[in-house]
Amino acid sequence: MERGWGLGGARGYRSQVTQTMELLSTPKNIEINNITCDSFRISWAMDKGDLERVTHYFIDLNKKENKNSNKFKHRDVPTKLVAKAVPLPMTVRGHWFLSPRTEYSVAVQTAVKQSDGEYLVSGWSETVEFCTGDYAKEHLAQLQEKAELIAGRMLRFSVFYRNQHKEYFQHVRLHCGNAMKPSLKDNSGSHGSPTSGMLHGIFFSCNTEFNTGQPPQDSPYGRYRFQIPAQRLFNPNTHLYFADFYCMYTAYHYVVLVLAPKGSAGDHFCRERLPQLDISCNKFLTCSVEDGDLVYRHAQDVILEVIYTEPIDLSLGVLGEISGHQLMSLSTANAKKDPSCKTCNISVGR
Repeated sequence: MERGWGLGGARGYRSQVTQTMELLSTPKNIEINNITCDSFRISWAMDKGDLERVTHYFIDLNKKENKNSNKFKHRDVPTKLVAKAVPLPMTVRGHWFLSPRTEYSVAVQTAVKQSDGEYLVSGWSETVEFCTGDYAKEHLAQLQEKAELIAGRMLRFSVFYRNQHKEYFQHVRLHCGNAMKPSLKDNSGSHGSPTSGMLHGIFFSCNTEFNTGQPPQDSPYGRYRFQIPAQRLFNPNTHLYFADFYCMYTAYHYVVLVLAPKGSAGDHFCRERLPQLDISCNKFLTCSVEDGDLVYRHAQDVILEVIYTEPIDLSLGVLGEISGHQLMSLSTANAKKDPSCKTCNISVGR
């Protein structure tokens, strides 16, 4: 398929078109299938007499407006695509104009290019709508490879921790039977992540300060911290999955991992959608046996966001107040990924 036009190209196209719509039938019965994060297959019906004459297809592709779209991005312009006529269905592919998990509308027009360079065209078809898909495993594997390049050395740690406000833990004690419950993951990170708005889990951190080997005393999420021994969440009966790699217009990069007990609902969800990591040998988070004991390490140069997919009783850990500051600027709640960062983006929809 040839590269689509921007608005300027579309104006040039209109100036060359001869409006004789009665010469070609209007495409009808538009069908769209085989949808991925950056491609789809499209077909339509034409009169038999048109099949041998049509030389080109014109496709009018528009992203539907979203009130929650990133206000810092340039406004998307309609995409006019031109393709030489091929047997239908045809695949439309292009990460430069298709984004994952995004709603689009599409209409088609057929044309016959004449010897003088002008076109005889049909009428535009009806407009149909569709939504692109999430990243597939192969796309996440590409993100994983990019994340591995900057993960850095591995540092030992012994606890996972979760910061929240005092009211959160009071609610857990009074209304949740003393157990933190998994909640639906927000839309932070890569727009194509299959976990966003789909996976239930509890967020934990495990990064430590280089000079002390202990969790930092600052947090963007609240002054109260629940700490739990690493082996409670991460052990040989746990599967580990890579879920995302992103940044938020800053030098910091985040890697999202999922810990799911083997055979759990979260494990089944991740097995179908996410690359699985070897728990004892990967670049981000490891659990290995050394001298008969479980030893834990995390990557130094990325911030790990670890999602645990099952409820956790507060009695399994220790709750206390940190002495540092609440650094709201580091919060990743519903954070939008920087689509221009070359470190953490791949050549499919952002």
